[in-house]
Amino acid sequence: MIPALKQTTEERMKKSVASLKDAFSKVRTGRAHTSLLDHVRVSCYGEDLPLRQVATVVTSDARTLCVTLWDKNLVGAAEKALLAANLGVTPVTAGTTLRIPLPPLNQERRLELVKLVRQEAEQARVAVRNVRREALNRLKQGLKDKEIGEDEERHAAGLIQQLTDGYIDQVDKELAAKEAELMEV
Repeated sequence: MIPALKQTTEERMKKSVASLKDAFSKVRTGRAHTSLLDHVRVSCYGEDLPLRQVATVVTSDARTLCVTLWDKNLVGAAEKALLAANLGVTPVTAGTTLRIPLPPLNQERRLELVKLVRQEAEQARVAVRNVRREALNRLKQGLKDKEIGEDEERHAAGLIQQLTDGYIDQVDKELAAKEAELMEV
C-alpha cells in the first residue's frame, strides 16, 4: 500500500508543478516566445482548432512573433482569434503571414504580472498540500483498517512530507525564476 501511495502522490504533485509551468509559459514577459500563442484557437473548417494546427509559429526577433498560415482563407479568422485572445497585441497582416510585434512592458504592467504569477504559484502550493492531505488521510484510513502499523504510518507520513517539501521548493524556484524574468528590463 505505501509504495503505491507514495508513487501516486508523487505523480500528482508533479502534475501540479507541470500545470504551474504551463501557466507561467502563458504570461508574457516582453520577449517573443511561441508558447504565448499555445492557447489561441482559430475558428475554421466548422470547428475551433489550435493555431499551431493551421499555421507555423516562429519568433523572427526578440520582440516579434511570425505566424504563417497554411491556408490563405484563414487569415481573417486567425486575426480575429489573436485579437480575441486578450494578449494585448495587434497582428499586422502581410499575405498569409501575420506579424505580431510585442510592445515592451512598462513597470506597472510588470508588477501586475508579478502579482499574477505569485497567485499562480500559491495555487500550485495549495494543490501540492491538498495532495499531501489526501495521502495522509489514506494512511490514517489504512491504520484504522489495520492494513499498516503505526510505525509504518509514521514513516510513510515522513516520506510524504519530504515529497511535499521538495515540490513546494520546486514551485518557489519556478516562481523566483519567472519573477526575475518579468522584472528584467
